[in-house]
Amino acid sequence: MSDAADFTTLRYAVRDGAAEILLDRPHVLNAIDPAMIVDLNAALDRAEADPQVRSVIVAGAGRAFSAGFDLKASASCGPRDADGWRRVLTEDLAIIMRFWDCPMPTIAAVHGPCIGGGFEIALACDLAIAAEDVRMGAPEVRFGSGIVALLLPWVVGARPAREILLCGQDRIDADRALRLGLVNAVVPADRLMDAARARAQDIRAGAEASVRLTKLAINRTCEVMGLRAALDQALEIDILIEATGGPERAEFNRLRAIEGLKAAIAWREARLTGGA
Repeated sequence: MSDAADFTTLRYAVRDGAAEILLDRPHVLNAIDPAMIVDLNAALDRAEADPQVRSVIVAGAGRAFSAGFDLKASASCGPRDADGWRRVLTEDLAIIMRFWDCPMPTIAAVHGPCIGGGFEIALACDLAIAAEDVRMGAPEVRFGSGIVALLLPWVVGARPAREILLCGQDRIDADRALRLGLVNAVVPADRLMDAARARAQDIRAGAEASVRLTKLAINRTCEVMGLRAALDQALEIDILIEATGGPERAEFNRLRAIEGLKAAIAWREARLTGGA
C-alpha cells in the first residue's frame, strides 16, 4: 500500500470518512499520463483497503478537472499497431472503470475543462457535482480519435449521446450538463468541494453495508442490461480507429509533433469554423 508521499501526479487525503483524490498536474490541465494511471490505481487501492473510508471524491487542481488522456505522452511513446493500442487502451479503460467498480460510492467534483478521459472518469463516478464554470464533453472525433469508455449513452440516453459524441462537443456548460443528467448539482466554484463533501457525509450517514450492496445492485443491473459487453465492443472499435488513423489524424499529429499541441488544436478549430 502506498503512502500519500509516494504520489507524484495527485494528492491523497482522508477527511471525515471520505478519501479525497486531487489530480495534480495543473500545468497540463491534469492530463492523464501513464504516471497518473499508476498513482490513481495506488490511491484507489489505498482507499478500498482503508476501513475508515466510506466514499471517494475525485477533483482537479488548478483551472481544470482534467483535459483527458495526455496527447503529448501518446505522441512520444504511443503504439503504432492494433496490438499496441489494445494494451494501452485496455489500461485506459481499466482506470476509468476503477471508479465505477469501486465498492464504495465515488463522487466527481468537476470544474473548468472536463473532457475526453476526464469526462469519462466523471461519468464513471456514482455522483458528480459541477462548478458553474465547468465545460464538459468529448472532442475525440475532431482529431481522428475514439472513445475509450463509452459510458455516455448509459448515463444520458442514446439521442443526447449521439449529438455529443458525433459532433465532438466539448463545451457543454453547467446548465446543460445538469439538464442532461451529466451532473447531479451545480454550485459556485468556491463551494465545489464543500458540496462534494456534503454528499460524502450523506453517504456516510447510511448503513455502510446497505450503501455498498445498493451500489453493487445498481452496477449489476447495468451489467445484466449489457453494459460491460457493450464497453468491450466499443473499445474494439476505438482500437480500430486509433490503429487506422486517417488524414485528419495524420495532420493533427504532424502539427503536434512539429509545432506543439496548441498549434494542432488551433488547426482543428480553424477547420471547424471554415478557416482551413
